[in-house]
Amino acid sequence: MKLAFIGGGNMASALIGGLIAQGAKPGTLLLAVKPQDMRAAVGPLAGKLRGKLVISVAAGIRLRDLSRWLGGHARLIRCMPNTPALIGAGIAGLYAPPAASAAEKRRAERILRAVGKVVWVKDESLLDPVTAVSASGPAYVFWFIEQLAAAGTALGLEPGASAQLALETVLGSAQLAAAAKEPPSVLRERVTSRGGTTAAALKVFEDEALAERFRRAIEAASRRGAEMGDLLGKD
Repeated sequence: MKLAFIGGGNMASALIGGLIAQGAKPGTLLLAVKPQDMRAAVGPLAGKLRGKLVISVAAGIRLRDLSRWLGGHARLIRCMPNTPALIGAGIAGLYAPPAASAAEKRRAERILRAVGKVVWVKDESLLDPVTAVSASGPAYVFWFIEQLAAAGTALGLEPGASAQLALETVLGSAQLAAAAKEPPSVLRERVTSRGGTTAAALKVFEDEALAERFRRAIEAASRRGAEMGDLLGKD
């Protein structure tokens, strides 16, 4: 049984490494090319994939368009992983059309679990919010780490120390949230003493409507995913 890849970037490399480590080599074609390159990459395969399961890792490329480019091929599953897959700590959203068999879904899930965790969505359009939340999400986290470290430096901390404090705080907080039975909102409340330093910072967040601004940013990312699907799917 063989697993074929089209695309050799970071995500493909992460998946290959994870599958080798697990000894998993199912007979599947995984498409891990840039969205704007997908049509040209799969064009030569049209009509040549009978009986093969094809998994797409490209943002914005809808299955109906991919099927058309592949000459009507119907055995398709779409997924959206994120870059923490590079260290085996990713999470991927997956969508399978109603025609996909349970065995095909298990195969796709096994491949993505080689580099992290998976969640399934019931409608393909929900992969746009998945892209906005988890695929783009690492960039938001990296930005927050940058800003937290920069703020510490501006307050007088040595840059290296501030960067370490910011990074380890985010890492430790994420691990605590993952291990806790309570939701993040409860964990936040436990850190926030009435009239204390954390409350002072959170009040600024509230006064600046930071939550609303953040929500609008995620909505913009999701909207852009849908726009990419419209644009890239045009004949």
